[in-house]
Amino acid sequence: MAYDRGTGDAYTGPLRRLLLVVLALFLILLFLVWRIDSPRVERFRAQVVDSVVPRMDWAMVPVTAGVNIVRDFQSYNQLYEQNQELRRELRKMSAWKEAALQLRQENARLRDLNNVQLDPRLTYITGVVLADSGSPFRQSVLINVGSRDGIVDGWATMDGIGLVGRVSGVGNNTSRVILLTDTTSRIPAEIQPSGQRVIVAGDNSAAPPIDFLENPDLVRPGDRIVTTGDGEVFPPGLLIGQVAQDPGGRLRARLAADYERLEFLRVLRDHGARRVESASGLILPRDLPDAGDPLPEPLPDEPNDG
Repeated sequence: MAYDRGTGDAYTGPLRRLLLVVLALFLILLFLVWRIDSPRVERFRAQVVDSVVPRMDWAMVPVTAGVNIVRDFQSYNQLYEQNQELRRELRKMSAWKEAALQLRQENARLRDLNNVQLDPRLTYITGVVLADSGSPFRQSVLINVGSRDGIVDGWATMDGIGLVGRVSGVGNNTSRVILLTDTTSRIPAEIQPSGQRVIVAGDNSAAPPIDFLENPDLVRPGDRIVTTGDGEVFPPGLLIGQVAQDPGGRLRARLAADYERLEFLRVLRDHGARRVESASGLILPRDLPDAGDPLPEPLPDEPNDG
């Protein structure tokens, strides 16, 4: 026997409508019960809530988990912002640390300028290094003191520990200082404790060579090198550095001055030094005639009484 589809549809339609009517009546009744203001109905509502709500914990699990995820994300976001802020503070602290180290080094150099013991007859003025020559063939720096400060051409300069060079060119507000490493620099020096007299000659390197050493066997690496004052170019006793030996076996001067960080220079006022005003003044003594003057006539021979 064939199945009649029309019979199934005839029962399904009225059943759906009946269920809708029952659901609507239930919702209306629930609404009315929930809105009635009566003590008995209120107790009934409380009993319903007490019996239904505790059993709805399983439905709140995903909600609670979602709330926890949101809170964790907010906490993570706050931690990320705090981490970024700490990174910025760390960068600022690193900059402050570098500035503090530079100030400490500058303070140490200034303390060195104040504590180095020199000849009491020598006074000094401290100048700031403005610029260097920037040339591989000329080693010099520019300082911010000049003739208005009483600077004289030829005076020695130090960085607080060791000799740096000499003033070579004085302006009103600035002065040029030729360093010991310049090729035109020739400094008469003495090696202690042997007492050997040498010449420290600049060659544009960080360690100038030592020339005209009479007895190298008396000199050892690490011996002190100081100025002798010969020729009255530099005051005696200024520290130049220590003796060092290069891989080729040549003796050189390891300079005591820090040429990598020349920021302040002490210009020594050597008022007792003789000023060189002419090219021959460094060679000929004062009591001898200059090269341009005629030589004195020779004395006549004494008669022979024999």
